Amino acid sequence: MEQRTLGRTGRDISVVGLGTWQLGGDWGNVDPGDAQRVLTAAAEAGVTFFDTADVYGDGKSEQAIGSFRRANPNSALTVATKMGRRVDQEPENYTLANFRQWVDRSRTNLGVDHLDLVQLHCPPTPVYSSNEVYDALDTLVSEGSIANYGVSVERADEALEAIRRPGTASVQIILNAFRLKPLDEVLPAAKAAGVGIIARVPLASGLLSGKYTKDTVFAESDHRNYNRSGSAFDVGETFSGVDFALGLKAAAEFNGLVPEGVTPAQAAIAWIIAQEGVSSVIPGARSVEQVKGNAAAAAVSLPENFTEGVRWIYDHYFRESIHPRW
Repeated sequence: MEQRTLGRTGRDISVVGLGTWQLGGDWGNVDPGDAQRVLTAAAEAGVTFFDTADVYGDGKSEQAIGSFRRANPNSALTVATKMGRRVDQEPENYTLANFRQWVDRSRTNLGVDHLDLVQLHCPPTPVYSSNEVYDALDTLVSEGSIANYGVSVERADEALEAIRRPGTASVQIILNAFRLKPLDEVLPAAKAAGVGIIARVPLASGLLSGKYTKDTVFAESDHRNYNRSGSAFDVGETFSGVDFALGLKAAAEFNGLVPEGVTPAQAAIAWIIAQEGVSSVIPGARSVEQVKGNAAAAAVSLPENFTEGVRWIYDHYFRESIHPRW
């Protein structure tokens, strides 16, 4: 699989990575054995980048990756985790003392001495412009507990603020066919600064897989059920913030763009890979089949007019409601 340099980390990672939120249990219950099979299948398919967070299943996702690393000590793997969502979301909680505590917990979960990449996990907006926060992150790097740091953001303006900071190695942002705003300024700014872009929620929580209907039922423990109104966290993380019924209509339009022999999910991932400045796309997967299908997107070529169709769908269905908000 093609490898790209992840911004200022200097590390080469696969263009298709693996998001592991679902391995923590926020998409319904996950059997530990199934989690290991998913991680193994990803590695066998050429995936060299796993993304997790300390709050995914209260550490279960990190622990699953830690188990995988112990069983595969020679794997060429880069693991990114996130921190900051274990406390009330107040800027004053983003301190060096808390960072050290969170980093130590993640190192234990992952079974490593230092973390490859730590990302602030969609903190309150003022955190992105706090000199003290970046000084604290620089301290962690100098102490050797983390190799690099980046940010995960909800909004484009947050990404642009972080990109201005010389220590920011990467920015993780929602980017998919239903969320095009990062193409305007974020990707060009990141490329100019040498900052990596990690594209998350590439399938709009599964809408772009083409598998859902108005009758699809999600488990009570699945965020696609309990967070549709944004009551648990930013609603943009669930279906990219689009209304489910409207998203189904847009997904049907998207399916019409997909070339023969390619699944809608593969087309959605391949389109993101093709955007200049993207380092890696991190779809989640709960089965070996999903992992293999997602990884195969790295080899997909799309028609020249594909982006034109994507932009029409976005302008027709989502620009008015999505573009101003995120």
